[in-house]
Amino acid sequence: MPLYGEIIVGVCIALGLLGIVVPVLPGALLVVVSILVWAIIVGGWAWAVFALAVALIGVGEIVKYVVAGRVLRRHEIPNRTIVVGGVVGIVGFFMVPVVGLFFGFLAGALVSELVRTRTVGAAWRGTVAATKAAAVTIGIELFGASLASGTWLAGAIAL
Repeated sequence: MPLYGEIIVGVCIALGLLGIVVPVLPGALLVVVSILVWAIIVGGWAWAVFALAVALIGVGEIVKYVVAGRVLRRHEIPNRTIVVGGVVGIVGFFMVPVVGLFFGFLAGALVSELVRTRTVGAAWRGTVAATKAAAVTIGIELFGASLASGTWLAGAIAL
């Protein structure tokens, strides 16, 4: 693959990593597709690099759901709180780009917890726990995608 092709793939991978932190793009999917395109063009051992990258991202995706579930269960927060927070966060993102996602998530989770617990203090504690769980999942997904990106970089340099 010519150098400009490698640079394009690298930029797409970087956009995918950014998409994990600021959920505008499907981050991990963009990283996988970028490495797939690279593997198709390069061929040979690039497929082994692609397989390893997919495995790393897959493990990260599984771990993030397991860890988030444990955090939510430990604080007795139903999944509904995360879903409502996520939906309101997406709506907030389109109303006030970028920061609306964060504040929308907080507002949605708080309202969901307020309906469930009927007290502001308990609702706020539930919202904080849900926010921590969401932040942990972002970190885990970013770690897995970063490992996959590093695998691609090592493969691109070696091949």
